[in-house]
Amino acid sequence: MDFQLTQEQRMIVDAARKVGERFGLDYWRDIDAKKQFPAECWKAICDAGLCGVALPSEYGGAEQGVFEMALIIENLSAAGAGSTVGQLFMINPIFGGVSISKFGTPEMKRELLPKLIAGDINFCMALTEPDAGTNTLEIRSFARADGDGWRLNGRKIWITAVDNAQKMLVVARTRRVEESESRSSGLSMFMIDVERKGLSHSPIDKVGTNTLPSSSVFFDEVRIEPHELVGTLHGGWRELLDVLNTERIVTTAGLVGAGELSLKLAVSYANDRKVFGGRAISSYQGLQFPLAQCHAEIEAARLLNYQAATNFDRGLPYGSVANAAKLLAAQVAARATERAMQTMGGMGYAKEYHVERLWRDSRLFRFAPISEEMILNYIANHDLGMPRSY
Repeated sequence: MDFQLTQEQRMIVDAARKVGERFGLDYWRDIDAKKQFPAECWKAICDAGLCGVALPSEYGGAEQGVFEMALIIENLSAAGAGSTVGQLFMINPIFGGVSISKFGTPEMKRELLPKLIAGDINFCMALTEPDAGTNTLEIRSFARADGDGWRLNGRKIWITAVDNAQKMLVVARTRRVEESESRSSGLSMFMIDVERKGLSHSPIDKVGTNTLPSSSVFFDEVRIEPHELVGTLHGGWRELLDVLNTERIVTTAGLVGAGELSLKLAVSYANDRKVFGGRAISSYQGLQFPLAQCHAEIEAARLLNYQAATNFDRGLPYGSVANAAKLLAAQVAARATERAMQTMGGMGYAKEYHVERLWRDSRLFRFAPISEEMILNYIANHDLGMPRSY
């Protein structure tokens, strides 16, 4: 498969790299320390036309593909943002943009997509629950019929960027499991206001990804209006998968960029650092080999991700390769950031040298948005034909 970039794709990459360099390492270090949402950077991304790269042109998007989105995220990440920039694309053009463009009403598309693409509105998605985790079919949040709308009760956990969002894509049961023909039936999606009576949220104190807060969310008799239904009532499971499936690709793109950036910082430091007779420490194989190994694995994850994104854009099966790419990318990003810190010695532990943030942030993606164990389950079951183990 040929991944030579077209002229238009090279222009997209150049635009992403320029925005990324404007908001480089120092910017991200500062807002990480403040636990501040990267609003200024995200607006610049949108102003450059990068947010809407895969969204419909009639609402201001570029109507390209997920491959182009992966290129953008890689370059923003490698220029200084690190792995968390993938989450910015996940919450907005995917959770917000894909759900609305594919399943929203015409009115919802006209109202929200131009604002999303322009960076005037942010989204989040409330899916994960304390007692369900990866097993979405076990969610218990329930929206009962109430006149022409619904009343929602329940709890969600580890919801990204609630504090900074105006709209929330909520996944809830609208029909009890015992009343449904299957466990996958009876789920529905809604697009509601974050500021709404009965909806509350509290922050989760965490190790990294501080620029995108995580929260527990509580619903207490939250009113949902009829026009806020996204997709098919009781039939949201398959539609939800269309929203979720690309998250592997954007996550991998962020991790690939973070790994690339970590190696760049490590090599730069090692080339400058001279000890034991004035030789640069980069001349020692004990430092070279681990970094070279990480480079090879980053390139493998990158190419797998390109294949997944290209298959998605062509309407071909892509789940297996997307899962494999995410597995490798999460593991090598963890190793690359760790080895970069080890290369720098004590200075790798200092915030001044940036790698500790990349290390803290990338660790999340060993188990989010899907754990490596669940990916291995998928590969064993779907790709190797082994019996389901859970």
